[in-house]
Amino acid sequence: MEELILMKLGGSVITEKNKPDTEMLDVIKRVVKEIHEARQERDFKLIVGHGGGSYPHVPASQFKTNEGVINDNSYEGIAKVQDAASRLNRIIVRELINAGENALSIQLSACCVAENGRLKDMYLKPIKMLLDFNMLPVPHGDVALDINQGCCILSTEEVLSYLARQESFFKDYQLKRIIVCGRVDGVFTGDPESQDSELIKEITPNTLPQIEDYLAESSGIDVTGGMVHKVKRMMEITDKNIQTEIINALRPNYVKRALLGEKNLGTVIKND
Repeated sequence: MEELILMKLGGSVITEKNKPDTEMLDVIKRVVKEIHEARQERDFKLIVGHGGGSYPHVPASQFKTNEGVINDNSYEGIAKVQDAASRLNRIIVRELINAGENALSIQLSACCVAENGRLKDMYLKPIKMLLDFNMLPVPHGDVALDINQGCCILSTEEVLSYLARQESFFKDYQLKRIIVCGRVDGVFTGDPESQDSELIKEITPNTLPQIEDYLAESSGIDVTGGMVHKVKRMMEITDKNIQTEIINALRPNYVKRALLGEKNLGTVIKND
C-alpha cells in the first residue's frame, strides 16, 4: 500500500500576513524545491494544501465572511474572498510546476459544502484520480457555501482533517502523517519569541487540557483561529492513528527532511 502524506503550508509562511496581497516568493520557491527534491528521493503520494495569509484573510475580516451571510454586502465578500484565495493558489501552483511537480488546484468553494462552519461534504473523485496519476493536488483555505449560515471560511486544517477521516475513499493509500508548516518551531508554553517559552514536543488528548492556556492566537489577521484551531483540528484525527507534526518551514530543509520521514522536528500531535 502506497504512503500518502498531507501537508499544509501556512499563510504566515507564504505571505506577509500584515501586508495585503503580499506573497513571500523567495520562501515559496525554496519550499516547493524542497517538496520536489523529497519526491524525487522517496516514493510517496502527497497532497499539499496552503493557507491564505494576507490574501483572503483581509476581505474575509472586512466582510465578516466567517459569520455567514449577515447582510447584503456578504455576497460581495464571498466573491472577493474567493478571488483573493484563488490568486494566491495560482502562485503556489505555478511555482510547484516550475519546480517540476504536476500540480493542480483544488478549489474548495467549487467542490465543498459546509454546515455551521464545518466541512460537511466534498467531491473527492478528482483528488483520488490525481493521486492515482501521481500528480499533486493543491487545495487551499477558501470561502465555502454553508447550508445553515450561507457561507463560511474553510481552513486548510479543516480540509486535511476531513480528508483524513475518509478511510474508505483513500483505502488504496496508507495515511499516517500530516505535516503542518508554520513560521515557528511548533507549539510553545508562551510567546514563541520569548526566551521564557519552551517548545512542547508532544501533545496528546490527555495532555491537551493542560496546555490549552498556552495556545495563543496567531499574529496578524487570521479569521481561522490561529494555533488553537490547528491543534484542535489535528487532535480530532488522532484516533485514526495519524500523527501531525507542526514544523518551522522558515528553517531551510525542514520541509524536505519531514517529507523524507525525519521525526522530532517540531511539535507532534498524536494519540495517547
